[in-house]
Amino acid sequence: MSIWTRIADALSALAQGEPLSAVFDLLRGHVETPPERSVGFTIAIIALSAKIAKADGQVTKEEVSAFRRIFTIDESELANAARVYNLARQDVAGFDAYARKVAAMFGPTDRETLEDVLEGLFAIALADGAWHPAEEEMLAQIAAIFALPDGCFRAMRARFVEGAPRDPHEVLGVPADAPLEVVKSAWKTAVRENHPDRMVARGIPPEAVKLAERRLIAINAAWEEISRRRAA
Repeated sequence: MSIWTRIADALSALAQGEPLSAVFDLLRGHVETPPERSVGFTIAIIALSAKIAKADGQVTKEEVSAFRRIFTIDESELANAARVYNLARQDVAGFDAYARKVAAMFGPTDRETLEDVLEGLFAIALADGAWHPAEEEMLAQIAAIFALPDGCFRAMRARFVEGAPRDPHEVLGVPADAPLEVVKSAWKTAVRENHPDRMVARGIPPEAVKLAERRLIAINAAWEEISRRRAA
């Protein structure tokens, strides 16, 4: 059974009245193992993205097809993927309930996975090419539920939203007055942690690893900008 079929079946049960907690427990399984972590990550993206798609009052064609841009879906699974989205966008639960369950699933010690989830939601929110205040408010609330630092949310917003304020120090997670050696070390660590091989080892599904490409571009651009400023 493919991951999409499993998720579609789980969401179908949810739409028919199964408690949200029961569905997440079913999908969670042994969360320490990469396959189950992959299911947890994917169900979080699907369920929460349905709420993000509705945040601005309408679900566009671009948002419906966003899964194909974020995930690499086999042709044989396109029907299941469509079913997943259609089921997830039914208002079976509030986004905050999903977000709290996801936060509990991965816990405060697994900040990286929660950041991955939030990043995927940003990508889906921008799928229609527009940025709506309601989307920003919802994503900010999800970041707060995930207990992610304000700087993390602002750094993601800068990567995805054209014209949003962008602080290269926040992208690298260092203070503005950090010595260049500290900044360089943070840059190298960020590049290493976002290498595709490491993300796969963490249990991120291969379909979602492509999100790291955008992250790496921002990380390298932040280091180049800080280096240029310090050399001037």
